[in-house]
Amino acid sequence: MESIKEIFRIGKGPSSSHTMAPRAASQQFLARNPKAARFVVTLYGSLAATGKGHMTNTAILEVLSPAAPTEIVWKPKIFLPFHPNGMHFEAYDEADNKLDEWTTYSIGGGALADENSSSATHNVYEMTHLAQIQAWCERTGYGYWEYVEMCEGKEIWDYLTEVWKVMQEAINRGLETEGVLPGGLGVRRKAADYLIRAKGYTDSLRSRGMIYSYALATSEENAAGGIIVTAPTCGSCGVLPAVLYHLKQTRDFRESRILRAIATAGLFGNVAKTNASVSGAQVGCQGEVGVACAMAAAAACQLFGGTPAQIEYAAEMGLEHHLGLTCDPVCGLVQIPCIERNAFAAARAFDANIFATFSDGRHRVNYDKALEVMRQTGNDLPSLYKETSEGGLAKNYSLE
Repeated sequence: MESIKEIFRIGKGPSSSHTMAPRAASQQFLARNPKAARFVVTLYGSLAATGKGHMTNTAILEVLSPAAPTEIVWKPKIFLPFHPNGMHFEAYDEADNKLDEWTTYSIGGGALADENSSSATHNVYEMTHLAQIQAWCERTGYGYWEYVEMCEGKEIWDYLTEVWKVMQEAINRGLETEGVLPGGLGVRRKAADYLIRAKGYTDSLRSRGMIYSYALATSEENAAGGIIVTAPTCGSCGVLPAVLYHLKQTRDFRESRILRAIATAGLFGNVAKTNASVSGAQVGCQGEVGVACAMAAAAACQLFGGTPAQIEYAAEMGLEHHLGLTCDPVCGLVQIPCIERNAFAAARAFDANIFATFSDGRHRVNYDKALEVMRQTGNDLPSLYKETSEGGLAKNYSLE
């Protein structure tokens, strides 16, 4: 299992699979062919179906066009067998001879993979299932975050410090910025309004409203192409920061404890990515917002002193109650229903934490089993519900 740095990527929105990964692939192909006279990039499947709304073409052209003329070919009806998000790069010389070609795939969370090998970092975790890690924690007395430190080394805290910094900056920018999001849907930013209204309530309504506002702030920044942290994706980037920021504001947790909670969240996200998927194009939004909710629930439960069993239970609930969630972005934009989903999932993560801490941590369906069900459910979903904007909420919707 790879580093949790692959779960927490810092970059520009609105999509880790449709924006971050194609940009990274373009950079790699350009480095291989710096003297090419022209480029052709063919996009397949889900990547082509919603690429324009996700700014895939913009991400590619920003890298390749300054070097040479670049043509983008869209093939939304063709799905390559390895993954729905396929890309084929071609480089030609001045005589129009093909210099190089490369097929790669955006597999979710900003990561790239070829059919035979992955571009991700080398594996750093020996145990890849949560049940194994939980048993180790209960046997040794260590926590999930200590397993992360043991595998990643103490330098992981420097990286997670930067992750937490960027998360907070995105929330603060989102709370300060107002107006309409780009894309043509006329979606107005709501984060600042929700925060103001939340402060007018007391107790639970105030708490819930503030969680909403923080999740909206990050998700709106993502939709506007701002700098965010995938957790585990751009489309679900508002869930974990909202929960942690709210707890920091209301409970005054030390930063060291917040960072340990982020490490635990990353571990749960990593297990999901390894054994199932965090790609909306592969398993639907259950792999994005569902996993994000699980990560946030685990982080919150740890902050409140949960046992390894209670933390696992909180994460399992966060995932279980998003099973079957489709990915059907209206007009291919990461706005409707994505932004609201982040706010609801953040609140649900908080609820999962509370529910788990009331329990002794024992339950029948564990996190690994929920991931197995999520993977199978994703396989059973028709492609029109997996980031193609051909079904669900996106069906028959057009800009006027």
